[in-house]
Amino acid sequence: MSKSKKAAGEVRQSQVLSTFGPGSMVDLPNYAVLIGGLNHWQGYKNQPIYEDRLASRLAEILGVNRVGMYAPPAQETEPNAPRTGVKAFVFPTWFVAQKSEIYRFQGREYQSRALLPYSRLVNGSYLNDLKKKVSVVPIRFVQACPNGHISDIDWYKFVNKDCRSNCPAQLYLDEGGTGNNFADIFVRCEQCKKRRPLGDAIYSPDNILGFCQGNRPWLGHNAGENCLVGGTGTDTEPPKRERNRLLVRSASNAYFAQTLSVISIPDSDRKLKAAVDRVYEDYLQYAEDDNDIRKERKKERVAEAISAFTDIQIWQEVERRQSGAKPQEKGIKQVELEAFLASEDAVGEDIPDGDFYACNRQLSGLPEALDARIDRIVLVHRLREVIAQVGFTRFEPELPDIDGDLSLGVRRAALSLENNWLPAIENRGEGVLISFKAAAVQDWLTRAATIARGKELVAGFQQWLQRKGLNPDEVKFPGLPYIMLHSLSHLLTTSISLECGYAASSIRERIYAGDYGYGILLYTGSSSSEGTLGGLVQIGDRIEHHLASALEYGKLCSNDPVCSQHKPENAQVERFLHGSACHSCLLIAEPSCERRNEFLDRDLVVNTLNSSGAAFFPDRLDES
Repeated sequence: MSKSKKAAGEVRQSQVLSTFGPGSMVDLPNYAVLIGGLNHWQGYKNQPIYEDRLASRLAEILGVNRVGMYAPPAQETEPNAPRTGVKAFVFPTWFVAQKSEIYRFQGREYQSRALLPYSRLVNGSYLNDLKKKVSVVPIRFVQACPNGHISDIDWYKFVNKDCRSNCPAQLYLDEGGTGNNFADIFVRCEQCKKRRPLGDAIYSPDNILGFCQGNRPWLGHNAGENCLVGGTGTDTEPPKRERNRLLVRSASNAYFAQTLSVISIPDSDRKLKAAVDRVYEDYLQYAEDDNDIRKERKKERVAEAISAFTDIQIWQEVERRQSGAKPQEKGIKQVELEAFLASEDAVGEDIPDGDFYACNRQLSGLPEALDARIDRIVLVHRLREVIAQVGFTRFEPELPDIDGDLSLGVRRAALSLENNWLPAIENRGEGVLISFKAAAVQDWLTRAATIARGKELVAGFQQWLQRKGLNPDEVKFPGLPYIMLHSLSHLLTTSISLECGYAASSIRERIYAGDYGYGILLYTGSSSSEGTLGGLVQIGDRIEHHLASALEYGKLCSNDPVCSQHKPENAQVERFLHGSACHSCLLIAEPSCERRNEFLDRDLVVNTLNSSGAAFFPDRLDES
């Protein structure tokens, strides 16, 4: 691609890690594309991102010694600079003509449009029987599998299994009604007169779309792999070939990015690491000993960056990076909560552009019920969040566990042919942390009503496992403390967003629930100015007011008594991961929630019309 050629489109860097990552499909004005893998990115090394805790865990997940992290390439403003950007491939390669005709079949009328492959287009258009150009749009339907593989449907064989893939006959897409019912959409061959409803690709017991061939077009034309599922790999139980499934390109289940994030916490060697960060990529990454450091120090930029440290100190840090950081023994969230609660006064440095600064708020004057349950309120004036994408899935998301960690054995599609680097972004913002007393949580867990409610939620979880075909030994129930704190977090987010100046969708949550402690972090992080308004810190100074509002809000839902009396194990409703929760009370914007609005129950937070008695908080805050 020449330098002078204009880019086909633009997306924000943060979107490349979520909606429009490698392997995702993007609609452009005249055609659709598949975002290329990391091996097709240009100029990504211009902005390295450093976060040792995250890099160490990513290396362990990918099974390599070390992993670099870089921000997605930004548009280059200098005309003579090397070209930067993300390569994309035209996909799908089947198109539908924009001009329709009436086709009558068995007394019913259909809107019929020509369906043709890319090879039969003339300068991007379709030549009809009158040799007139007709504009085309990409077809909405492709085939894919849960392992992320994706490819075009062979529409000729879909209509007629005996037909050749390069058949010269003209195909047509016949749509009846509004076109949203697959049973009313037919693919028809003009030559053999056969037609088949698109619904056969979903509802027919026959393997209409065939087995997945492991196509990974975002990595290149010859980057396929075997696509197998299940089995133990033994002769008695071999893995089976995965079947293709029909996928609508614009559907919400077409792409689920797998991301891992950490909050940067204070480090005693932070200044040393920051100094090496400035020159590591360009000057120090290939150093072999401290003598090489001494030689590089003669360069003005290097000397300026590492002037405060000796050659030995710099070499020790460089050697540590080259050898790969050791795996972190503690979980991601455990390390973070311990950092938040490390001091009775303040943690970090209150400096401009600092990564982390938090201080404790005085708890005097709290209502009796809150004083008995809240251990500490921490005002987080500055925080830095680093998010990296590890892979992606289709049809079903694979989320981190409640400790924010990704399983080593989880299914994921590869972002690149090599695992030496991953895309990442860093956000800066502020927030407020509420830490709860472990004794109060443990006392609540021993109540008979709490135990009974827990059995109902576990029954729904087991129904969900069975419906999804998941192994109970691999997918664990998050526990009642997590569900309670998660539900309280959603209530708080709704209450706080009305006063703090942030949109509810810009407030994110981080739930800490384990043997290491219990807490809720509500924070905002953005590469834009919205991450530094100070609204959440001010909210923390009067968080008891918002807790009272949140608890009052959770007592009654506009869908009660239906919402409060919902049974998680009810197979007819199929809301197995919800207790008393719905769109009118607990569900919030998905970007704000770390669990995609799952594992929620008002009954564990406050007494509702269900009157289960399992609430962590009393009806009145002046009661203990």
